[in-house]
Amino acid sequence: MTAFDDLSEGWQVWNDDEDGAILVYRPDVFDTQRFPAPCLPTIRVACRPPTERKRRSHSAPDSWFVSLRLEPEVRVKDADARFDSRDAADAGAVDLAARFDMGDIDYRDAYQLPRDDYLDELDELTG
Repeated sequence: MTAFDDLSEGWQVWNDDEDGAILVYRPDVFDTQRFPAPCLPTIRVACRPPTERKRRSHSAPDSWFVSLRLEPEVRVKDADARFDSRDAADAGAVDLAARFDMGDIDYRDAYQLPRDDYLDELDELTG
């Protein structure tokens, strides 16, 4: 059994290794036909804060971070969380994915210039 066995149905593990994990939401829909591929909602589990692009070389992580992005430059800051261990961060990511899938995450405020058509369609996929 892995940490992501209880992942919500709409989410898939894209990558999972010793540096963290990437979970993606409905890659079957974000296929450039129905939705633009860059709008693929992504949850990251990493040993660096979501504000840092790369982990510092030779740094030993003392915390793990979970973050949600709707696009590469659009982070849902209210969803950010810090954890003391990788196991706890993985569990936090599974919980975040479930809340997103049920429509419990307010992602509209992450946009400075709302993309109403896209967000309306995303609302239909969630909740």
